[in-house]
Amino acid sequence: VLLCHLCRYCVNVRLVGGHSRCAGRVEVLHRGQWGTVCDFGWDLVDAAVVCRELDCGEPVDALGNAHFGQGSGPVWMGFVRCVGSESTLKDCGSAGWDRSFCDHAKDAGVICSGNICTLVATPNPCSGTVEVLHRGQWGTVCDVGWDLADAAVVCRELDCGEPVDALSDAQVGLGSGPIWMNNAMCIRLVGGSRCSGRLEILRDQSWMSVCDAVFDQQDAEVVCRELDCGAPVQVLGAAAFDKGDTQMWTQEIQCRGNESQIHLCPTSLPHKYNCSHDNDVGLVYRVNVRLVGGHSRCAGRVEVLHRGQWGTVCDAAWDMTEAAVVCRELDFYDNYGVRLVGGSRCSGRLEILHDQTWMSVCDAAFDQQDAEVVCRELDCGASVQVLGAAAFDKGDTQMWTQEIQCRGNESQIRMCPASQKHNVMHVRLVNGNSPCAGRVEVLHRGQWGTVCDYSWDMPAAAVVCRELDCGEPVDAVYGAHFGQGSGPIWMSVFTCLGTESTLKNCGSAGWNKHACTHNYDAGVICSGE
Repeated sequence: VLLCHLCRYCVNVRLVGGHSRCAGRVEVLHRGQWGTVCDFGWDLVDAAVVCRELDCGEPVDALGNAHFGQGSGPVWMGFVRCVGSESTLKDCGSAGWDRSFCDHAKDAGVICSGNICTLVATPNPCSGTVEVLHRGQWGTVCDVGWDLADAAVVCRELDCGEPVDALSDAQVGLGSGPIWMNNAMCIRLVGGSRCSGRLEILRDQSWMSVCDAVFDQQDAEVVCRELDCGAPVQVLGAAAFDKGDTQMWTQEIQCRGNESQIHLCPTSLPHKYNCSHDNDVGLVYRVNVRLVGGHSRCAGRVEVLHRGQWGTVCDAAWDMTEAAVVCRELDFYDNYGVRLVGGSRCSGRLEILHDQTWMSVCDAAFDQQDAEVVCRELDCGASVQVLGAAAFDKGDTQMWTQEIQCRGNESQIRMCPASQKHNVMHVRLVNGNSPCAGRVEVLHRGQWGTVCDYSWDMPAAAVVCRELDCGEPVDAVYGAHFGQGSGPIWMSVFTCLGTESTLKNCGSAGWNKHACTHNYDAGVICSGE
């Protein structure tokens, strides 16, 4: 007899030892016992999943070294490698339960933003005195420069519709605590669509253009989050959306990329660049609309992305004007993209659109991190397997000649770095008595490095032997059997099935994520036949 307990609202992660519910040491519940998470490989992508699972807003910091004190009990998880789209921490890849190679001195922690804005002093959740959370304390906003544009940001953040009025002089009631903000900074995109155009910032009741020399990808991510425009696709300079006729913003914005609004980003003193409207920065964001169930990409049921979830549009008052907006919004994506052919919507042979031509991708130039980005771009969840050797039949297109080098956290494949031409051989055996025996080394970003022997086994050895055309695996050796290597230790904690065409296609802790020294360099002996 099997009895299962289904708990819809059970919490399997918690934050302990922090100053609020949304900050602290990360603990997960497994087999009825709470345990901690090792900080090896712990980053903001992993923290984002925890914050989402706890309904705690955006990640502010991902902390290690038992920042919130050492926990007790088991260290349940280590080498966590979230994509960022998972609904729970347990859905992320890791070394496996209770396989962390870690002690409590390395307990991971998280600080989430929580709800950083609220309305108080009235029973209506969508009207009241504005308060913001900063450094763990709630405070008010000064009404100098406060107007409907500022009010619109608050209404959008609280999912309260459109602003009706922007009140001043404490008309709703006096707040308490510090006055955190003055001259609130609002933003807009001009000369394009709602989610593309020239960036302008409102300060002291005047709109200002921003110089392209003081604006980067991290700043763009914050702008897109504040405008609810998805992920940034391109940061364009040289007045790509025409020259503005406003003043120029004189400070350098220095966002980390995880802030919820631009006004939370640090700014420096006036920047040293001599900027004019020839340098106005523009932004293009990922499309937030799609067509589903039609006979082509350009026909189907309209769905929009809001707060990470796709939903439909009611047809009340729906007409050709609205349809034209959808068609225009989707047209931007005609010149590049990815698709899977020969399988289903979320499985198949990968092809990349470049210069209006679809191209197949070589399996030697593609790994697990690249696959995570493709799955995210296609809204297909987490990647399960990277298959080589034309598993979905041979394509009849040109071959993609560059090596894709994603970190795994990009929103689209076109945002990943790429080398000019891929090197087909990415693994070698060093210091053995034949070409088919030795210390395993892999080539990543132009540099050879070793492999840690944690979880190194015969399926992993079989992949190396096959990749080198060295026959069957005879032994998977440990402890720097073929001598210690030098340079980086690129890979660790393998979950090879044994059928992968390259070692890069095996699951692992991620590039350069390990708790290893060269004393543990892995090696292989192949049959050579």
